[in-house]
Amino acid sequence: MVGLSAEADKSAWPLLPSERNWGAWRLGIALGTAAAATWCYIIGEFAGYYLNFFQASTALTAGCMIGMLLAFLAAGPICARFGIDSIASTKPQFGARGWVIPAAMQLISIVGWNSLLLIFGAKSATQLMITLGVMPAGMGARELVPASTLIVCALIYLTLLRGATGVTKMSNILVAHVPIGCWMLYLLITRRWPELRLAQPVLAGPDKLWNYTTGVEIGITATMSWWPYIGAMIRMAPNARTVVVPVMLGMGAATALLSLIGIAGILVLKSSDPSEWLRSVGGPTYAIIALVFVSAANFGTAITGIYSSAIGLRNFAAVERMSWSTLLLITIAPVALVGALIPELFFARFGAFLAFLGVAFAPLCGIQIADYFLLRRRVIDIRAIYGRDPAKPYRSIGGFNPAALLALGLGCAIYLKLLNPLTYASSGPYRFLTASLPAATCAAGCYLIVTRLIGTRSADS
Repeated sequence: MVGLSAEADKSAWPLLPSERNWGAWRLGIALGTAAAATWCYIIGEFAGYYLNFFQASTALTAGCMIGMLLAFLAAGPICARFGIDSIASTKPQFGARGWVIPAAMQLISIVGWNSLLLIFGAKSATQLMITLGVMPAGMGARELVPASTLIVCALIYLTLLRGATGVTKMSNILVAHVPIGCWMLYLLITRRWPELRLAQPVLAGPDKLWNYTTGVEIGITATMSWWPYIGAMIRMAPNARTVVVPVMLGMGAATALLSLIGIAGILVLKSSDPSEWLRSVGGPTYAIIALVFVSAANFGTAITGIYSSAIGLRNFAAVERMSWSTLLLITIAPVALVGALIPELFFARFGAFLAFLGVAFAPLCGIQIADYFLLRRRVIDIRAIYGRDPAKPYRSIGGFNPAALLALGLGCAIYLKLLNPLTYASSGPYRFLTASLPAATCAAGCYLIVTRLIGTRSADS
């Protein structure tokens, strides 16, 4: 990439204007490639449990766009303005040490998503081998998934040795899987339309409003979890005006669109994975195309996730001077271990993982939005974010801002009060408001009130 320092995109320091040369198209391709992974099918599957195709499509699309907007408003403005990543953007709210809490959330989220994607991709690789006759049908994922995961992790490592250059070059190739996904959706709808139109969700309750709200909540939770990815990508763009459309369309709309594949698949064929049902719809040739598509989609998203996580870890002083190659190994290691040692156990716990995302990131987004737009009114001291002087702003109390910690705790409690994310048992006004929106709103209100009451130094700019 012309004008980009050889090491600038491998550090957590703010990028200079000359180093931020991703235009709207390049950013949109990178974000679209990252968003269009097999998690879309699983997200669609969850919505299809409660709603028919028409209802799930509208509810999930609305939820995805709402969640994407919240995640963007939280981290986007400051990251695009100063060329920093999502973790650095939390230091004004959480304090000079308290930012480790969002950093831990980011790491857990990205490790979880990438483990899920690589395990899903390994399962698809197993099906591809069987379809091509490379391995016998009796041989299963138990033997192939760990090996496939390790191979993909090695490829990701080699790709990311080039930093953001590796991300953009791979995105330019793998973006082809987005139109292929649209083709798969078209194929399923046109060939199974009568069944799809009449298909009924298996877990739908008698309360239609609750079912619809749950579809919206699933969309909000899913795209709000893009918060860890946003900063590392949009900081490569020159200004905030460049990033709005790529983020909302490349990430939010793409996730919603490809999630329709999962909705249709689970309603008609009882499987959200196109590598399992495309053979019955179009024959072996189509099945092979789908399997290759799934593998490519997951590879592109995993590259973005590992890169974002590595940049986030750069904020820790212990790894600030670490070589990029060593940092990549540390970042990839948890994903490789999960995929190699406990793939089936993790894959079976996807619902619990998705629940964690909503509980954690909704309050975080509310806090950041309130801080940047209402408390500081867009006035940020970028030097203080990276300074370690105790007299600097954002040091707060012992490095932790109590207002942010209380607000985060309250937001999580509100979410859990409204919706049990493991059983989906709800209470109170959930059916009217979702769980994520009240959690974000209450966390924002608590943050503003406590900050005004105790007058923490983190409010200084």
